[in-house]
Amino acid sequence: MTKPYDAVIIGAGHNGLVCAFYLARAGLKVRIVEARDVVGGAAVTEEFAPGFRNSVASYTVSLLQPKVIADMRLADHGYRVIERPISNFLPQEDGGYLKLGGGLERTQAEFRKFSARDAEVLPQYYDALENVAGLLRDLALKVPPNVGEGLRTLIDGLTQGRRFAGLSLEQQRDVLDLFTKSARTMLDSWFESEAVKAAFGFDAVVGNYASPDTPGSAYVLLHHVFGEVNGKKGAWGHSVGGMGNITRIMAKVCEAAGVEISLESPVAKVLVNGDKAVGVKLVSGEEIAAARVVANVGPKLLYERMIDAADLPADFRRRIKGFKAGSGTFRMNVALSELPKFTCLPEPGEHHQSGIILAPTLDYMDRAFLDAKAHGWSKAPIVEMLIPSTVDDSLAPPGQHVASLFCQQFAPELPDGRDWDDEEEAAADTIIDTVERHAPGFRASIVASTRLSPKGLERKFGLIGGDIMHGNMTLDQLWAARPVLGNGGYRGPVKGLYMCGAGTHPGGGVTGAPGHNAASVILRDRGLFAPRWR
Repeated sequence: MTKPYDAVIIGAGHNGLVCAFYLARAGLKVRIVEARDVVGGAAVTEEFAPGFRNSVASYTVSLLQPKVIADMRLADHGYRVIERPISNFLPQEDGGYLKLGGGLERTQAEFRKFSARDAEVLPQYYDALENVAGLLRDLALKVPPNVGEGLRTLIDGLTQGRRFAGLSLEQQRDVLDLFTKSARTMLDSWFESEAVKAAFGFDAVVGNYASPDTPGSAYVLLHHVFGEVNGKKGAWGHSVGGMGNITRIMAKVCEAAGVEISLESPVAKVLVNGDKAVGVKLVSGEEIAAARVVANVGPKLLYERMIDAADLPADFRRRIKGFKAGSGTFRMNVALSELPKFTCLPEPGEHHQSGIILAPTLDYMDRAFLDAKAHGWSKAPIVEMLIPSTVDDSLAPPGQHVASLFCQQFAPELPDGRDWDDEEEAAADTIIDTVERHAPGFRASIVASTRLSPKGLERKFGLIGGDIMHGNMTLDQLWAARPVLGNGGYRGPVKGLYMCGAGTHPGGGVTGAPGHNAASVILRDRGLFAPRWR
C-alpha cells in the first residue's frame, strides 16, 4: 500500500476537482483517481470527427457557483462564457415560433403573439420564481442539517430555515407549489398559452424521466433557473472551448495546489478496516491508503458496486437500494456542413445561438414520456439542440458547425429484455427524423455523429441508468435527504467516507457546490475552522 494520503478522491469530474482544490489549499495531501484517460467526468470536450470538437455530455453553463469560479481563479486561466442572446427558441406545430429571453419587454412582446394575458402576468411569474430561486442560491453552498447530530442538527436546521421563515405567506405558497406540484399544474395557474407553458415546462423534464404531469416536476424546472452567467441571474451560456475547458482549467489549478491526479485508474473497491474507510483498491491491484475517502461518483455506483455490502449498515443498504436513479436522456453530437434551416425561421440568426427546443407543448412532452414507458423510447422525442460553433469557431472547420442534441424520453432500461446496444442506432434515427420535420435537409447536412443511450452514458461516465443528476431530483431525495436522511451532510455511513458528487445537495448540473460543501465538512471534521468555512 502507498504512503497514506490525507484524502483520496474517486473521480476527476468537476466536483471532485473542486473538492480537491479546497482540501489542498488547506494543506492536505490529496490524490484523485480517475477511471478515464481524461479529467472532467461528464464535463469534457472531445474531437469526434476530423476538425469537429464538442462537449460530450454536459453542454451548457449557468449553475457553476460564482464563489468557486472566484476561489479557483478560473478566469485567470482562460475560463470564459458567452451568453446566449436569447434563452430558447421553440418552433410550433402551426408553423410559428416562440422566442424566450433577451429581456423582459422583448419576451413580453413575443408572448403577446400567443396571449396578451400571459405577457401581462410574466413579471409576476418571474418575481415568484426569483424569490424561490434566491432561496436555493442561498442554500446551495450550505451544508444541510444532518439528522441525528442532536443540537447541531437543530441549530443548522433553524439557521437555514430562517430564510424561508422570512418569506411572505404568498412567497411560502410559491415554494410549496414548486416543491410539490407538477410542472403543468403550476404553469396552468399562471399561463393560458400552450406555447408559453412549453417554453417554461421544458426545464421540468431535463434529465428527468418523468412527465410534466408528474408531481414534483415543478422543482426540476426551478433547479434549472437558479444559476447565473457573468453576474446575470438565470442566464445560460457557452463555455469557450466546450465544457472540457472548464475541467481542464480546474485540473491545472488543482495540480498547482499540489493535487496528484491519476488517470486510467479505475477503482475496484473502497477499503474498509473495521468501521473506517482506509483507502481504495484500483482495478490494477494498487492499493492507496488515505485517512479519508471522498467519492465523486453517484450513490448507486459507490454503495452498490464499490463497497462490500458487509461494510455497510443493513438499514442503509436497504435505503440505497430504494434510491431512485435513471434519467431518460439520450445524447448526440453531430457535425454539420451547414446550419439547419428551420421551416418557421430558415435564415441564420440569433435563434441558432439559443437553446432550440423541439417540444411545442406540454402534451407533446407527456406523450413522449408515456411512449417511452410503453415502448422504450418516444417516437416523437423531446430534443434540445445547441449549436455552440455559432459563437465559438474553434469547434468546427470554417463554414461548418457542431450541434449538441440533448434528448428525452428514452427509458433507462428497455422493456421486454431488449438491449440499448441493439437499439441505439434506431433511436438515433428517430431523433434525426424529429429534427428533420422542423428543419428539412438536416439529415443531409450531417457529416458525422456520435450517440450515447442511457446505457452508453453509464458505460462511458459511470452514470447509473444514464442519470445525469446522479439520482432523481425528487422531494424525497433533496437537501438533507440526498442521498439518505441521516447521511445528507456529505458524510457516508462509514467513518472516513465522504461524498462530494451530484448525488448530494444541491444535486445535478455543473455547479461545483457539492465539491465545495464536502470540502468544508472534511476540513471541519479535521479541526480546520478557517473563517471562510463558517
